[in-house]
Amino acid sequence: MSDKHPGNQTGNQAGWTRRDFVRTASVLGPAAMTGRALGAVKNDRPLRVGLIGCGSRGSGAAVQALTADKNSTLVAVADIFADHIPTSLKAITGQLGEADAARVQVPAERQFVGFDAYQKLIDSGVDVVLMAQYQHFRPQHLAAAVAAGKHVFAEKPLAVDGPGIRSVLATAQEAERKKLSVVVGFCWRYHDGMRAFQEQVSRGLLGEVVNVQTTYHTGTVKRFPRKPEWTDLEFQLRNWWHFTWLSGDHVVEQAIHSIDRLSWAMGNKVPQRVTCLGGRAARSGPEQGNVFDHFSAVYEFEGGKRGVHTCRQIDDTPRDYADYVYGTKAMATLKSGAAFTVTDYRGKTLWSYDPSVGERNMYQTEHDELFASIRSGKPLNDCARGARSTLAAIAARMAAYTGQSIAWEQALESQEDLTPPSYAFGPIATPEVAIPGRTKFI
Repeated sequence: MSDKHPGNQTGNQAGWTRRDFVRTASVLGPAAMTGRALGAVKNDRPLRVGLIGCGSRGSGAAVQALTADKNSTLVAVADIFADHIPTSLKAITGQLGEADAARVQVPAERQFVGFDAYQKLIDSGVDVVLMAQYQHFRPQHLAAAVAAGKHVFAEKPLAVDGPGIRSVLATAQEAERKKLSVVVGFCWRYHDGMRAFQEQVSRGLLGEVVNVQTTYHTGTVKRFPRKPEWTDLEFQLRNWWHFTWLSGDHVVEQAIHSIDRLSWAMGNKVPQRVTCLGGRAARSGPEQGNVFDHFSAVYEFEGGKRGVHTCRQIDDTPRDYADYVYGTKAMATLKSGAAFTVTDYRGKTLWSYDPSVGERNMYQTEHDELFASIRSGKPLNDCARGARSTLAAIAARMAAYTGQSIAWEQALESQEDLTPPSYAFGPIATPEVAIPGRTKFI
């Protein structure tokens, strides 16, 4: 494994201005099916699928991939930890049922373990790579898969720092050049109700959107007390949610869905800058790493428009997972598990959508559309748009950690590389908790 991010260029060296980012994201935007021939893969030709990252999300992605294409077979898996693999394979076959479980054909020689396992999987003859590994490694793994000509499903986020984003942008261009499909796991882009709402926005039902507020208020995620045999590095990997270098912090790892929808409601515009408050009020203990437990970000867009995002991971506090979109004519309330509504400012309902009626599973839809694009020869490439949403979340973290307002170009050109000194299973320092006003922007 290389020591630093591949494609580690500055924004200027890579040629990525804010205007370039907007233009490319528009071309490669949500569900952007290009009409150029990929070379359709006939339905009678089996597709060989490989999974990198054998946690619960990776197992779910494998089930969804095999469900999406009945002539696909899972033939290889890879993970840093050997103990993840049998658990994952058992979960996958258990969810598929007896008939489809026969399409899980992963002998011991194609169960790859270690930091170089991803490359062994890519080189094993797979056609499609599913990526659900630690986000820190995603830029490197994505670059390797596209370089080898593989189609990809990559979970969000796509990176945890500026150098990683620049690598992903270069990979997005390479995937476009090679006419490969790359679907990114911003699952709400594949949600029927959210798509229906965005269609109403595009038709002008709300008028001009001038403000968006999104929330992701929840409790803490899993923690694993240290076992005597674990090294420092293994301890951090096992508790990856709580270490910024691995997860990007929860504003990047989890709440990024809300930030992506904020951008979508704003017409997929790139913000000019972000100011963010954040801190660590309720976390304690070594398993809690160095991440914050709350963020409150204000995104500034052209024309004085603003988007506000708040998120927290604090136990025993009210949960809220919702979007509020305000236009010049009407406003929308989009709450997970409830009907989506658009009302005018007198309270009259103009539009509603009940997601409980005939709603497809958005996680499954991601894979349905990925495999349909491979079979049809019409590439589906979310990569540049996914990089944009990832950078918006990273910029919020940068602003919160430093206490400064961060311009889009600053975030894009940031030289902060969260790569640790070594990936050896031995001693590694616990990263310091950021202190706004003292922690410097790099």
